[in-house]
Amino acid sequence: MDVQATEVFLRYFTIMKDPRRHNVVPQFASILVMAILAVLCNSNDWDEVVERAKAHRDWLATFLALPRGIPSTDTFRRVFARINPEAFERCFISWTRSLAEVCQGRVVAVDGKTLRRSFTQSWEKQGSIHLVSAWCSHNQMTLGQVATDSKSNEITAIPTLLDLLDLKGVIVTIDAMGCQKEIAAQIVSQEADYILAVKDNQPTLHTKVQRLMQDIALSHTKGQDVQCVYQEQTEGGHGRIETRRVWVTNEVQWLGADLLGEWTGLGSLVMVQSLRRDMSDPSDKTSEEHRYFISSLKDGTVETVAQAIRQHWGVENQLHWRLDMTFRQDESRLHNGHGAQNFSRLRRIVINKLKRDPRKVSLKVKRYRCSIDRQYLLDILQQ
Repeated sequence: MDVQATEVFLRYFTIMKDPRRHNVVPQFASILVMAILAVLCNSNDWDEVVERAKAHRDWLATFLALPRGIPSTDTFRRVFARINPEAFERCFISWTRSLAEVCQGRVVAVDGKTLRRSFTQSWEKQGSIHLVSAWCSHNQMTLGQVATDSKSNEITAIPTLLDLLDLKGVIVTIDAMGCQKEIAAQIVSQEADYILAVKDNQPTLHTKVQRLMQDIALSHTKGQDVQCVYQEQTEGGHGRIETRRVWVTNEVQWLGADLLGEWTGLGSLVMVQSLRRDMSDPSDKTSEEHRYFISSLKDGTVETVAQAIRQHWGVENQLHWRLDMTFRQDESRLHNGHGAQNFSRLRRIVINKLKRDPRKVSLKVKRYRCSIDRQYLLDILQQ
């Protein structure tokens, strides 16, 4: 069962080349499997990976080729620093597609995160690696990621990431950084829909959408006949009450022919008003926030739009938060070559593996169970 579990998984990573010279030992496949098994079992850096492997050397040798024993920390660090990240990502996406299809109408959120301690020198923190990820809210899985050398380069990284993915029939949500004409056109060309946040980085578009949606919301509140759909929801939790009001209109022609011609597939405009009241605040003040979006959805319901906007933040709450709290990603000091982004990809492989397990326990508990139960570890590897 051990051999079968590793062979089924490794067949998606066979196109990756060993970055070392020929005829080296241990084999690259063995190094990759040991790294993934160790990260599954609570290892968060190469020292922990090696110690974990040494402690289970006899067991690993039953299904991995280890003629000279467990490789050193420097070997792991050197190999993953040299792995071509683009090739690793293509393998990752191929494997992810085999786990679950992104069905029509599902939401794929695209967002970036900086690896805070991935800089080489403390005085060069602007050199930290910034990863842009695509996250499927339905199955809570990472679909892909690409790296840039700064947050400002998300604009160039997003098209590269989208081009790697099969987006047919999905709704792609991106924050204001990705609200770009070229990105909107690319999403439509890949037979998907978009919902893009609009802020001051697109000043003309933002001003017109803001004025139009505020007029529509005011007219709707007064009971006047306007072309829009509306939803209101109130929820309580964590000591506060929040009311969200969403207006969606297809009256995009009021933006003007010039703007309509620039934004491919533009079909609707959205305004979200959030009213939050902190129950512990004796002043009983209510904060108010307005957010604006453009979308290619022409016939989408207000429920569909509102849900997609809320699901976008799953990439923050369910991916980035888990990477920081469960995998201690922001504490990692990996910075040699491609080491930081390739180790981050190991973490995402592990998250996708663990999310396939239907047990209703945290990722932290699942990783702990992997560290003490070999059969459970192998079951996870075969997921």
